[in-house]
Amino acid sequence: MCGKSWWSRLPALALAAALVPAAGLAQTSDKIRIGMTVSSTGSFALASQSGVRGVEVWVDDVNRRGGIEIKGKKYPVELVKLDDRSDKQMVTRVYERLIVDEKVDLVFAPFGSTLTAAAATVTERLGKYMMVWSAASDDLYKQGFKYMVSGTQMPVSAMLSASMALAGNLGVKKAAILYSDEPYPAGLAQSGKDQAAKNGIEVVMYEKYPKGQKDFSTLLQKAKASGAEALFPTPYEGDLISMTRQLKQLDINFPFIFMVYASTPQFQAIGADAHYIFSHTNYHPAINWKVTAGLSREEFAKAYDRLYPKAEFPPDFQTALAYGAAALTEEIIEKAGGTDAAALKQASLDLSDKVTVMAGPYAIDDTGRQLKMPFPVVQVLPGKGMAPVWPQDVAVQKPVYPIPAWDKR
Repeated sequence: MCGKSWWSRLPALALAAALVPAAGLAQTSDKIRIGMTVSSTGSFALASQSGVRGVEVWVDDVNRRGGIEIKGKKYPVELVKLDDRSDKQMVTRVYERLIVDEKVDLVFAPFGSTLTAAAATVTERLGKYMMVWSAASDDLYKQGFKYMVSGTQMPVSAMLSASMALAGNLGVKKAAILYSDEPYPAGLAQSGKDQAAKNGIEVVMYEKYPKGQKDFSTLLQKAKASGAEALFPTPYEGDLISMTRQLKQLDINFPFIFMVYASTPQFQAIGADAHYIFSHTNYHPAINWKVTAGLSREEFAKAYDRLYPKAEFPPDFQTALAYGAAALTEEIIEKAGGTDAAALKQASLDLSDKVTVMAGPYAIDDTGRQLKMPFPVVQVLPGKGMAPVWPQDVAVQKPVYPIPAWDKR
């Protein structure tokens, strides 16, 4: 991954305060305490830290308004954060600490399906409601968790529907799908395979590689030799940055390349190498839902800049997902009239298909799986930045296809 995370540059005392809440902050009747973990290190660090900023914007906004209103009284929110280091074994320990020792009233999930699945075993056992902002694995919602709701993250089974539809519309007939041996990338790869079939695209290479692999040259050469016109690698951000650099070094070209995390500021920080790669986002000046809960995109952008005037990176789709989930949580608490887990789950169902936040329209099924929150496809264009190109009702630019060869850029 490029550069240092913003977390690593926090003053030591501020970091300690964020990760280890001060003694004496036990649960009281005059505030709502919400716990979550943040990854200071590891493969989930960039995404996790981007998400927590979205939650912190919401906490600041709700407290400026006096708090969440329950039965005529307003309760300020206190966010209690602990470090999970991108480690699922640590996640179980710290979520138990949040609930048992820190006595939080409810929790936000950690980043990603792997860590969220670990956290859910604890929250279910201890009877606490968990709001999910990033876990997309369909299997997660088949395990019978009663008090877990995906506020803003669409399921992985639908996530590549727009990008495969665009590829098919542009005339792509063959695709290569590469994925790391992890639940989310594997689920995304399967989604790509299913969506490719729906759009008349033949998957000519479908290959897994071990987590932690750094050299992708053999895989990329094999993908090119397969005759694929489109490349769909589905791992996390760090691997995608490495793949992009190695594609250039090897002078391997594909007419169409889609990478989920190519829309993030961290990915775009690699410069011109990011140009023309397709990605997706729900945070862009051209994407403005008619918000019924929380801040609009423009209001959020102003609040973010006020809270983080020296931020290394601007908000991205993960920031928007986390903020949207937090804004929904406020609506759900008010609807439930408290923080009882069963009441919160019922309120979540009652509000389904009736609320729209900055990230998009909210709707869930009985398992808590998100049904909406669509991701438009974007393309990074020289001199224009990231532009929505599909579907046509949100597109502001025509997609550049085929992608120019490296020596033609």
